[in-house]
Amino acid sequence: MLVRMSEKMNVGLTFCFAGSVSASEARREGRTGSILSYVVFAQEKPTEKDRGMRQLSSGSYDRLAHNHTRLEPLVFFLSGIPGLEHAHRWISIPFCSVFVISLLGNCSLLYVIKTDPSLHKPMFFFLSMLSSIDLVLSLTTMPKTLGIFWFKAGEIGLVGCLVQMFFLHSFSIMESAVLLAMAFDRYVAICHPLRYHSILTHSLVAKAGLVALMRAVVLMLPLPFLLRRLSYCHSFTIAHCYCEHMALVRLACSNTRFNNLYGIFVALLIVGLDLGSILLSYAKILRAVLSLATKEEQHKAFNTCLSHVCAILVFYVPVVLSSVIHRFGHHVPAYIHILLANFYLLFPPMMNPIIYGVQTKQIRERALHLFHRQQLLRKATL
Repeated sequence: MLVRMSEKMNVGLTFCFAGSVSASEARREGRTGSILSYVVFAQEKPTEKDRGMRQLSSGSYDRLAHNHTRLEPLVFFLSGIPGLEHAHRWISIPFCSVFVISLLGNCSLLYVIKTDPSLHKPMFFFLSMLSSIDLVLSLTTMPKTLGIFWFKAGEIGLVGCLVQMFFLHSFSIMESAVLLAMAFDRYVAICHPLRYHSILTHSLVAKAGLVALMRAVVLMLPLPFLLRRLSYCHSFTIAHCYCEHMALVRLACSNTRFNNLYGIFVALLIVGLDLGSILLSYAKILRAVLSLATKEEQHKAFNTCLSHVCAILVFYVPVVLSSVIHRFGHHVPAYIHILLANFYLLFPPMMNPIIYGVQTKQIRERALHLFHRQQLLRKATL
C-alpha cells in the first residue's frame, strides 16, 4: 500500500511539473492549482497515461519543457485584480453599485423609448442600440467579476473563456460603430435638416445596426480560432477579471506573432475608421454651427450634440488612456492596468443613461411622466 501511495504521489508531482503549477505555488496564489494536478490526484487507479508518465526520466521532462510540449488547458483561473486580492471584498462594493446602476439605467432607457411612440425616431433607435450593447457588456463580464471578488470563483473553462472574449470584443466594436452612426445622425440633423427624414429612414437605421453587428462578428470570429491553436504550457492563471485577447496571448508559449499583428490591425481599423469619421463629422458640424446667424441658434445646435459628445468622450477616453499607459507605463503596477480595463467596461454603461436622461428633454419628460404615473397608481391601490 505504501508503494502504491508513493506511485500516486509521484504521478501527481509529475503532472504538477508538466503544468508548471506546483501545489505550494497554488496555495501561495490562493487557488487550487492546475486542472491537470487535481484531476490526477482524484484518480483511484493509475491509467495507462499515468504509467507512461512514471517511466519518463527527469531529463525527458527537461526536453518536454524545452520543446514547449502542448498541454490543453481544461480550466483557466481568473485572478481578479493582481496585487489587491486582500481588498477584493471592498472593491466589489463600487463594482456592484455601478453594475446595478447600469442595469437599472439602461433597462429604464429602453422601456421609455419602447413605450413612447414620440421617441420612435432615428436618434432614439440608435440610443436603444447603445443601451442594449451596454447591457450585454455588463452582463458578459460583471457576474463573473463579482463571483471572483465574493467567492474566489475564478475558474473558467477554455470554451467559456473564448466565448466571453468574443462577446466582449465584438460588442465593444459594435458600440464604436453605433457612436459613429449617431455622429452621422447629428451631422444630417444640423447640416441637412430639411432632408433629415428622407435620409435617415427606419430602413437605413436597421441596415446601420445590421452592418455594425456583421462587422463586429467578421472581425472577431477569427480570434477564438487563433487562440485555440496556441499552446499554453507556462501557466493557466489569467491576471485579469475577465478573458480578453492579449491576456490569453501572454499565457501562450508558441508563436503569437499573427495574434499580435491581427490585434493591432483590428484596433487601428476601429480607431482609425470610426474615430476618424466621427471627428470629420463634427468638424463639418462645427463649421455649419459657426455659420449660423444668431448666438441662440448656435447654442441650440450645440445643445443637440452635447449628449453625443459626452458619450464619445466616455467611451474613447478610457480606451486611449488605457492604451497609452499600457504602451508607455512600464513601471505602473499591474493592478492599475486591470482597474483601467474595468473602468473602460463599467463607466460607459453607467454614464450613457445618465447623460441622455439628463440632457435629452424628451427622455427626461417621459421618464418623469412614467414615474408620476406609477406613484399615482401605487396610491390608488392603497
